[in-house]
Amino acid sequence: MQVTNSILMIRPVNFRMNEQTAVNNYFQEDLSIKNGEINCKAQKEFDDFVTKLRNHGVNVIVVDDKKETDTPDSIFPNNWISFHESGTVCVYPMFAENRRKERREDIFDILEGHGFRIDNVVDYTAAEEEGVFLEGTGSILKDRVNQKAYCALSERADEELFIEFCEDFDCFPVIFTANQTVNGERLPIYHTNVMMAMAETFAVICSDTIDDKKERKNVIDHLKKDGREIISITEEQMYQFAGNMLQVIGADNERFMVMSSAAYNSLDKARIAAIEKHCKIIHSPLDTIETCGGGSARCMMAEVFLPKTLT
Repeated sequence: MQVTNSILMIRPVNFRMNEQTAVNNYFQEDLSIKNGEINCKAQKEFDDFVTKLRNHGVNVIVVDDKKETDTPDSIFPNNWISFHESGTVCVYPMFAENRRKERREDIFDILEGHGFRIDNVVDYTAAEEEGVFLEGTGSILKDRVNQKAYCALSERADEELFIEFCEDFDCFPVIFTANQTVNGERLPIYHTNVMMAMAETFAVICSDTIDDKKERKNVIDHLKKDGREIISITEEQMYQFAGNMLQVIGADNERFMVMSSAAYNSLDKARIAAIEKHCKIIHSPLDTIETCGGGSARCMMAEVFLPKTLT
């Protein structure tokens, strides 16, 4: 299965701009309002988003963040954990030291309480001691059907560790560098999933960010070979998080492409029609979360592919 009906989301209690991640997340911006107000706005956006997903039949498991850990980016759980059909949970090394506190073993118990089975945990976090990072499905885009994994290298996505992941999970690695312009300089985009989204029958990609023509051709060739329609977005649309989308399953097995309202509003009619040819769109306003957190709808959803416990 490329997509799932079950999503883990973490409700924030200390959301604000994280200065430790802003050093290489160029999507983040500071808001000139108090942190308490920022968190309240983020909670409202989060709650409205969850309600919208549930109204479409998506199984959303919401866990509250813990105030005592002071984790401003806990709203983006997909960076530290992933859940696989084999019953394996994968835990990842994080670039920002204060993000490492987001890792919580009680999440395992909560998911088991919801009827999911966990058989094994693969833990890559020891790599942090060597300054090596690989931030979950932020860094890794899996084509689960064709057993491939796409990764844009950056300070948060180490090539050797990514290859180790691919060996452990029996995936063919598709490796490239994606850049954005920052003060006139081309610098690596911090996460793959802000410039590319993988759905069952199509892929949304800002291929202009892949400056190396051979790398760009290789990525496009893999997508085409596997039968996906390629929906290209511009860098301007990427900055509105139009690459940060996730396909999910709702009621009656219906597929939906989930994105923020900023992402949706950045798309022209032709691109919206191209997506809607494959599935319906769900979008929700996430302005505060996007501005301060530098992440959007896809980053907020950790897909749960774990098998269900037999009863």
